[in-house]
Amino acid sequence: MIKELVTDEVLLSTPCEPATVEDIAVATDLTDTLACLENAGCLAANQIGVTRALFAFEDESGTVRVMANPKVLFGLGADKVEESCLTHEGISRVTRYIKIKLSYDEFVDGELRHRKGEFVGWEAQMIQHMADHCAGKLV
Repeated sequence: MIKELVTDEVLLSTPCEPATVEDIAVATDLTDTLACLENAGCLAANQIGVTRALFAFEDESGTVRVMANPKVLFGLGADKVEESCLTHEGISRVTRYIKIKLSYDEFVDGELRHRKGEFVGWEAQMIQHMADHCAGKLV
């Protein structure tokens, strides 16, 4: 279901609770909402009013992926970049890694499966932005 975006800074700066298998409906809401937004590459659950560590993003192949409980394990090539956010006005200058190793969970066959992966470039930047949202950190 398509949801309204939340701009309440109190909610957006609240650290999210870990996502569970019961949050599969939130994952669907994220993908539906992301699909209807123009020029959007990623969306976190707290941006639609749900304080769960869960987000959706469009990877470089154009596939929308959902990740839960993200933790950046390490990063290489720190760089200053400018970012905008769907739920926060203006442009922010932040430090992001060019390459990251990420620990996360993924919904597979009605279960949450633990994964680790490496991401580079734009995907790495979006994932770091979303991990910040899950931690309640505003850019």
